[in-house]
Amino acid sequence: MDSSTDLSPQPPRTLAGVAGTVITPEDAAYDEARAVFYGDTAKQPAMIVRVAGVEDVRRVIATARDHGYELAVRSGGHSIAGHCTTEGGIVIDLRSMSAIEIDADDRSAWVETGATAIEVTEAAAKHGLVVGFGDSGSVGVGGITLAGGIGFLVRKFGLTIDSVLAAEVVTADGRHLRVDVDHHPELFWALRGGGGNFGVVTRVRFRLHEMPQFTGGILVLPATPETIASFAAASFAAPEELSTIGNIMPAPPAPFIPANAHGRLVIVGMLAFAGNHSAAERALAPFRSLATPIADLVKEQPYAAMYPPEAPNVHPTAIGRTMFLDGFDKQHAETIFDYLSKSDAAVRVAQLRVLGGAAARVVSDATAYAHRSKAMLVNVAAFYTGPEDREVRRQWVGDFAQAVQPNDSGAYVGFLGNEGAARVRSAYPGETWRRLTQIKAMYDPENLFRLNQNIPPTGRG
Repeated sequence: MDSSTDLSPQPPRTLAGVAGTVITPEDAAYDEARAVFYGDTAKQPAMIVRVAGVEDVRRVIATARDHGYELAVRSGGHSIAGHCTTEGGIVIDLRSMSAIEIDADDRSAWVETGATAIEVTEAAAKHGLVVGFGDSGSVGVGGITLAGGIGFLVRKFGLTIDSVLAAEVVTADGRHLRVDVDHHPELFWALRGGGGNFGVVTRVRFRLHEMPQFTGGILVLPATPETIASFAAASFAAPEELSTIGNIMPAPPAPFIPANAHGRLVIVGMLAFAGNHSAAERALAPFRSLATPIADLVKEQPYAAMYPPEAPNVHPTAIGRTMFLDGFDKQHAETIFDYLSKSDAAVRVAQLRVLGGAAARVVSDATAYAHRSKAMLVNVAAFYTGPEDREVRRQWVGDFAQAVQPNDSGAYVGFLGNEGAARVRSAYPGETWRRLTQIKAMYDPENLFRLNQNIPPTGRG
């Protein structure tokens, strides 16, 4: 047999009965449709189906299931591991399913999973309401919600999954299920943190929170071991109305940063206070007193302003590693400063997200996100410019992560790349993993939904 012969099944050129748009490599819209957020994911799907509704989703699932095609599911296209696309398979593209239905009286919303975080945020804000997502406005609601959702409101309102009241999902056998605490409760539990392992979630019902006032924005401080440690300490000590993200990195050539600071190590702090302005000023004062700010854009403004505008057609290439810490001390700060100072990567960062607050008050087995007691989420990353540089940065990121956290104390699934089965297991410790594999066997026994941080069905992994 000719070893070059491709024996994999080839998807059909079209799908009968689909109300949405079917895009194949011959179409002019193909390259734009297949593009995802990260630039090192240049896969060539055989077919992209811009589904128009649940029936389209069911048809595509049936086609992939019955003919053995690899199936990817795309919401916003931000998968770090590139799981939102496929080489030679079929993509369910949910972006045309983006309806948002706000019930202001009930303080809830039904949201189709092709909507973006900024779209939902702006729709809810018209009613003085909010639900927390991450730190990017263009991220798809489906992807970030199923992973957990750790963003600017995590300490005040918890993870995104902590505001999920119900969901609608199409399973591998074509059923369209409404799930909540009373209907398919095990599947409802698994969807909240278990990623896209259990079906295609088409709609989510969120609890919305009142937020009549908000203060937030960017505070840029010089980075030293002392200021890094003090920024973390101030974040731990802050009231839970304040959530912070501290990015230690070379100062970018942003217009709000003086030219003489460009390239110097700084803390780009994203500070978000959900509460009245006078309380916000008191909570923010310890951060402003750490050092003379290089830039201070923190002010009373709409919450949606926390999502900065994103340049179109920018597709970063980066290597990263995510980890949890149980605390943060001067040694951590010195390690971070040392590694960032000695690297020559044009863009390199250590990101500190202090947790706690509302997120920590949820019991660890209430959802598939089981890291409720962890004090801090840390991400380290470096951008690269080509295959050789990629390997250099991969080694540096690995060494950096090991120096910051020598023990694998868990991982947040939303920030995992292609790091292997052991790292997926670390995202779901102990009993969480066993329970997830059992639920996977109930709803996807053949592992049709495997382009994800995969949880194999019981007996298959």
